[in-house]
Amino acid sequence: MRNKALLPLLLTLLFLVRPAGAVVLNKWLGQTVYVPVYSHIYADDRYRNTPFLLTATLSIRNTDPDKSLTLKSVDYYDSEGLLLHRYLDKPVAIGPLGSTYHVVPESESKGGAGAKFLVEWEAPAAVIEPIIESVMIGTKMQQGISFISTGRVIKGVPGR
Repeated sequence: MRNKALLPLLLTLLFLVRPAGAVVLNKWLGQTVYVPVYSHIYADDRYRNTPFLLTATLSIRNTDPDKSLTLKSVDYYDSEGLLLHRYLDKPVAIGPLGSTYHVVPESESKGGAGAKFLVEWEAPAAVIEPIIESVMIGTKMQQGISFISTGRVIKGVPGR
């Protein structure tokens, strides 16, 4: 008899407890994202003052399957924080699950090892946080290197 009385309580607790590994996705109305970019790195002790030039691709992915977001600005800065290039002339919409990219060519050496993008986006309704990262790749003789940097939110407007 006593076990039957506990059954409704246990079932209620089962529905209230989030399963292990479940993730609650934050939604946002807008963000400013700082993305590290490396236009070159120093990869060899013998050539400490010789940079290994890299091509960098900034990838912006709308992860929301239902809602669009709008890029307000995509700006590229050097190691000292000097604006080198504005990649957008006007806002650009990215549809649900859409993506876009911008390339910093290997020949661009002004950004340096401390280059960065600042990406600003907004949405009319709260969206799942986009993935914004940079992919760097370079080859020299028979050597190749590639790696990614993930953007970090430095300002944001949480959604409800």
